[in-house]
Amino acid sequence: MKLIGNIIWIICGGLLSALGWWLAGVLWCITIIGIPVGLQCFKLSSISLNPFGKDVVDEGGTVSCLLNIIWFFVSGLELAIGNALIGIMLCVTIIGFPFGIQYFKIASLALAPFGTKVVKVA
Repeated sequence: MKLIGNIIWIICGGLLSALGWWLAGVLWCITIIGIPVGLQCFKLSSISLNPFGKDVVDEGGTVSCLLNIIWFFVSGLELAIGNALIGIMLCVTIIGFPFGIQYFKIASLALAPFGTKVVKVA
């Protein structure tokens, strides 16, 4: 069921969400200081491509908190608002509800991605 959900997800909007993460990663990688942040964006785009069967676990510390504050104002707010709006639109229908929930998961990740780890759910 996860495989079918992920295939439908990519076709119906998951690719757009991943492109947002990739664009943020490319923009962060322009400067040398931003390369670690850009690499984190590329890692987190994997949950945008196949979110079913994955969950986000918080493992943050002080440095992660500081990076999340900078991230929030530079890139996080835009990605979170975009994913939340798509999630709201999908939750209007019964068929789109599972996909909307996944967009909300990605939106919460977009607010504070540092110190989080994407794990597979058994």
